[in-house]
Amino acid sequence: MVLGAAAGVIVGAQFGARWAEPSWEPLVLSVRLLGVVFLSMLKALVVPLIVTSVVLSVARMGDLRRLGHLAGLTATFFVGTTVLSVSTGLVLVNWIRPGVGSAQTAAASAGSFGGERSPAQAVYDVVTGMFPNNLVGAAVDGNILGLIVFSLAAGAMLTALGARSRIVIDMLDVANDVLLRLVTLVVWLAPLGIFGLVADRLGRAGGGASVWSEVAGLGWYAGTVLLGLGIHAFVSLPLVLLLVARRNPLRYLAGMGDALITAFGTASSAATLGVTLECVTKRNGVSERAAEFVVPLGTTVNMDGTALYEAVAVLFIAQTMGIELPVSRQLVVLVTATLAAIGAAAIPEAGLVTMVLVLTAVGLPAEGVGLILSIDWILDRFRTAVNVWGDSVGAAVVDRRMASG
Repeated sequence: MVLGAAAGVIVGAQFGARWAEPSWEPLVLSVRLLGVVFLSMLKALVVPLIVTSVVLSVARMGDLRRLGHLAGLTATFFVGTTVLSVSTGLVLVNWIRPGVGSAQTAAASAGSFGGERSPAQAVYDVVTGMFPNNLVGAAVDGNILGLIVFSLAAGAMLTALGARSRIVIDMLDVANDVLLRLVTLVVWLAPLGIFGLVADRLGRAGGGASVWSEVAGLGWYAGTVLLGLGIHAFVSLPLVLLLVARRNPLRYLAGMGDALITAFGTASSAATLGVTLECVTKRNGVSERAAEFVVPLGTTVNMDGTALYEAVAVLFIAQTMGIELPVSRQLVVLVTATLAAIGAAAIPEAGLVTMVLVLTAVGLPAEGVGLILSIDWILDRFRTAVNVWGDSVGAAVVDRRMASG
C-alpha cells in the first residue's frame, strides 16, 4: 500500500500537467478505473457491515444494562478526544497566527458556497437523520447514523427475545464473517486502488507544480493544520492508548497500517470501515464485541481530525479578515466544531459543509470557506487518517475498560 501511494504521488506529480490532454485519455481512464473500482468495492461493503456488526455487538451484550455501560464508555472517549483535538488546534492557531498578514483577502478568494445552514437547523437535521422513515433510502443516501440507530435498536430487541433470537444471531454472525472475508479480498487489490486514487487526484489538480503552488500560497495555514493533526495523532492519542488501554502505541499503530493508508487514499472513513475492523480485531487483538460497536459508530460521530481542522480553519479565516475572536467566541468554536464533527458525513470533504455551521455560529461569512478550497482536498486525506486512527484507539480503550469491569 505504501508503494502504491508513493507511485501514485510520483505519477500524478510528474505527469499531471498532461492529464487533460486528449492523447492521454486512454491512460488516464485506465489509472482512474483502478481507483474507482477499488473505492466502489469498499463502499459496497459499508452498509451490510454496519448493520451486521452493530446488531451483533449489541446482541452479544446479553444484558441491556451492559449496553448502557458500553455506550457510556464510548461516548466519553469520543467527546473527550474530540474536545482535546479542537483545543490543540485552537492553541496552535492562536500561537502561529497563520492568517495574520496574509496576502489573500476574503473578497478575492471566496466564492459562492452552497451549504449554509444555521446551527439550529444543523442540529435538527442530525436528529431527524437518526430516525429515517425508509431504511433502504437511508442506505442509498449514505445515512450511516440512521442505520446505526436502527441496528442498535434491533440488537437490543434480539437480546430481549432470549433463546428465540439464536438463529438470527447465528445468521448475522455468518454474514459478518463473509463480509470480513470480502474485505480481506479487496485489501489485496488495495495497492493498485490506492495508486489509482492518488495519481488521478494529483493529475486532475495539475501535477506537482500546480499542487505545490497551491500549498505554498496557504503554507502557514496548511502547516498549522498538519502540526495539529500530528500532535493529536502521535502524542495525544498514543498517550491515551498507553495510559488507559495499556497498549504499546507503536505496535498498535503498525497493526493499523493498512487502514490508515486506505483512509489516506480514499479520504473516506466510511469506505475504510471494513479494513479498520479487520486491523483492529485481527491484527491488534481487540475483541469483536468492542470493535464492532465502537468503530462503526466512530466512523460517523468521532471525527477528531475534522474537528481540529474546522477550528483552525475558522480562526484562520477570521485572521485573514482582520477579525480578532475573543476567548468567549473561541469557546463557541470549540463547542460547535465538536458538534459539527458529529454531523459530518464520513465522505470526502464533508467537513467543508459542517464548517459553515461553525462560521455562522461566530458571525463570520460562510463565503470565507473559499479561502481554503484550493488545498482542502489534500488536508482532507490527512484528517481522515486521523479520524480512523482515533476510532481504532477508541476500540482499544473501550475493550480494556470493559475487560477491567
